[in-house]
Amino acid sequence: MSDREPVPGGPTGGVAGPSDGENVLEFRDPEKADALAQRAEELVADIDADEVSIMHVCGSHEQSIAKFGLRSMLPDGLDLRMGPGCPVCVTDMPEVDEAVALANAGLTITTYGDMLHVPGTAASLSDARAAGADVRVVYSAAEAVDIAEGTDDDVVFFATGFETTAAPTAAIVRDDPPENFWVLSAHKYVPPAMEVVAAMPETDVDGFLAAGNAATITGWGLFEELVDETDTPITVGGFEPLDILAGLVVLLRDIRDGEVTVRNAYPRCVTERGNEPAQNQLWDVFTTESGEWRGIAHIPDANLVLQDEYAHVNAREQFEIDTASLAASDSSLVDDCICGDIMAGRADPTDCDMFGEECTPEDPVGACMVSSEGTCKIWHEYGGRPDL
Repeated sequence: MSDREPVPGGPTGGVAGPSDGENVLEFRDPEKADALAQRAEELVADIDADEVSIMHVCGSHEQSIAKFGLRSMLPDGLDLRMGPGCPVCVTDMPEVDEAVALANAGLTITTYGDMLHVPGTAASLSDARAAGADVRVVYSAAEAVDIAEGTDDDVVFFATGFETTAAPTAAIVRDDPPENFWVLSAHKYVPPAMEVVAAMPETDVDGFLAAGNAATITGWGLFEELVDETDTPITVGGFEPLDILAGLVVLLRDIRDGEVTVRNAYPRCVTERGNEPAQNQLWDVFTTESGEWRGIAHIPDANLVLQDEYAHVNAREQFEIDTASLAASDSSLVDDCICGDIMAGRADPTDCDMFGEECTPEDPVGACMVSSEGTCKIWHEYGGRPDL
């Protein structure tokens, strides 16, 4: 990997990271942002295509893009959309049903806050809690263990998220948790989903801006195989405005030049090999299997399940989970939800007739309106694609 051309104002052009100056405003400098936007416009003009489509793969990217109005700075002909980068959104309905069924059966369910309101087939965990179930919000798997250590009741950690949260879950599983602690894994592994989305003809991705947070665990080298398989360039990017704009410039340059490779535009945090101790923990505890990503597709090798060695903490192995008793929702609104199309890059939130009407953060129909990393909720909060 090499960067042949300095990026004005961006990390590859010598901008110091927060660890150097502890000054995040350095990454929000308007003049440097304008310079990057100008460079992006020049590169798009050089590319022989009516439209260049770039997909980023992280809800935190979308938050920064919407919050700082970055799309308003980008040139015509550059379509920047979010892919399957919200772990809450891609948690499938049957996985939520399993957690609800265990809660209804009297077990204590612990999970991240965003998961409470994600609809299952019949109900959400919030509904179960309102009906009397013991459902608690935690900020980490370690906090769930603390709860288990303070009670004789069975405590289940409904574990969601990508590599960044799966690695800490793995550390807890390996650390001899109490006998009344169980894991219900809905963890997902991102690279196979990127491969599937890249192959969807209606998505038509020219390049990926990969998530810098996940890459701190996996390293940027992980994406080399994916680049070969998808014939699509990938740049790893950070989350401040200049990080994102610099990542787009690097990616656009590769698209213009026909360079199908991986580049790292987030070097202050991401290395080629990543956090190898965390990777060792992750793959010691989990293995991959095929499964559904909510609304997107059945994706090979993209669900993280506990290895047989850790069956003694696997809630699916230890409890009979009766989801058949859950009545299906009679809401036709769920059938009209297009979250799957949005996460696959085939639609924008505003393409949904329910956006901001029947579906709001206060009364969500789809998972994308629930999570702080969901495109619909982010667009509802910040205005999405403003015409400034």
